[in-house]
Amino acid sequence: MALLDQLIEALRVLPGVGAKSAQRMAYQLLERNREGGRRLAAALEAAMQRVGHCERCRTFSEDPLCPVCASAGRDASQLCVVETPADQLALETATGYRGLYFVLLGRLSPLDGRGPRELGLDRLDARLSEGEVQELIIATSATVEGEATAHYLVQLAGKHGVRASRLAHGVPLGGELEYVDRGTLAHAFGTRQSIARTPPAGAKE
Repeated sequence: MALLDQLIEALRVLPGVGAKSAQRMAYQLLERNREGGRRLAAALEAAMQRVGHCERCRTFSEDPLCPVCASAGRDASQLCVVETPADQLALETATGYRGLYFVLLGRLSPLDGRGPRELGLDRLDARLSEGEVQELIIATSATVEGEATAHYLVQLAGKHGVRASRLAHGVPLGGELEYVDRGTLAHAFGTRQSIARTPPAGAKE
């Protein structure tokens, strides 16, 4: 495959970029901004090599611990569970939250092969068992899968006697956190509601 075709095909891995858009990007870089293209290539190479995941919360990080987990100024009694690093950034930008995070890197979806282990919920279970977390703030998306994930998290929190809360009204049904405007997100976070654990059918409390 010719180099130009390889470049166009490589650009198509970006979300929302089809064949025509990838072609325009490739031509733009080659015709008018080769230096920018070189910087882009270098940044991509460095990021792919050096950006991994935080050992504590699973967000993107160049170091074993991300800046949030490494900070002594965060409130370790609050742990906010989000689906993606983009969701974490949205909350960090829009709210005054000073607790810690746990990033699922997805949501429960058995049909797609994403179960509790794939989301790192065994690690979250172990973290809750340490006794430091007093409130688990569930900030999964308002989708069917997000709600199913939230339900699982409520059960997990209840197992350890941790209070569970959920983002309040304002986040639209079916909405993704990273696309919700900052004002709405800040309001939903600030007015989050406690969630009572529902025991499985037939179980005795």
